Amino acid sequence: MLLPEFEFHEPTTMPEACEIMGRLREKARPLAGGTDLIVNMKKKLVRPEHVVSLAKIGDLQGIVRENGFLKIGACVTAAEIAGSDAVEKTFRALAEGARVLGSPLIRNLASIAGNVVSARPAADLPPALMVYGARAILVKTSGERSVDLNDFFKGPGKTVMEPDEILTRIIIEIPQGCYGDSYIKLGVRQTLEISLVNVAAFISLDNPDGPMNKARIVLGSVGPTPIRALSAEEVLRGQSPTDGLFARAGEAAAGDARPIDDFRGSAEYRRDMVAVLTRRALNAALDRARSR
Repeated sequence: MLLPEFEFHEPTTMPEACEIMGRLREKARPLAGGTDLIVNMKKKLVRPEHVVSLAKIGDLQGIVRENGFLKIGACVTAAEIAGSDAVEKTFRALAEGARVLGSPLIRNLASIAGNVVSARPAADLPPALMVYGARAILVKTSGERSVDLNDFFKGPGKTVMEPDEILTRIIIEIPQGCYGDSYIKLGVRQTLEISLVNVAAFISLDNPDGPMNKARIVLGSVGPTPIRALSAEEVLRGQSPTDGLFARAGEAAAGDARPIDDFRGSAEYRRDMVAVLTRRALNAALDRARSR
């Protein structure tokens, strides 16, 4: 499939990129890795008149630990996230999500910004980011704003971003104390798989043998956007972890899910798998919390 005609822009600074996006607005699309945008352009799902490459903007690269936060530049790839010691040691669920995103070739190209702004319901990185309370930094000519990823997604392919905004980085507060995290993805194949269900879990304990003071569960591929399983979180909060408690949380998460039937799996199967994967993710998070 051939790409439609478009004008290519290659700014080297954020002010230059913002000026282009502010002038062209709906006629332009920013390009980071291109694994979503280019495919959609070939399929004629989107036909921007202008493509604005972000690849030469140095400020959009790098993973930096600073002032109690991890800051990930928009053009950082899934492979870089998966291979980062800072991510692996502190945000294990995010590293796990990055490792199962597509194939090695795709991971070498796909950017964190692209995986987020494409707003695909089955995307791997959004649940793994949301479970930590991550925020997206959006920039345009008139300034920048910070958006909680829980409020970022509005539907398949739809976000709160304005046409002239660029996602420049993802910021995650580094958890403290006795916490654990996990990401599990279910698909038909081992690689190049679109999730049937994915689950990210985060728990924080008062002490290795104590009750949970925080619990977050985010579900992917079982609704039009990633879903916080608030009912399941309420089951867990303030309770001491047990197999029975995690099973009840899994059932509550299944009730929070809003899956559909499609050629890859039925809604009933997906809902059942939400319960199973939530329990598994919580157990993995608990093991990691107790080992910290």
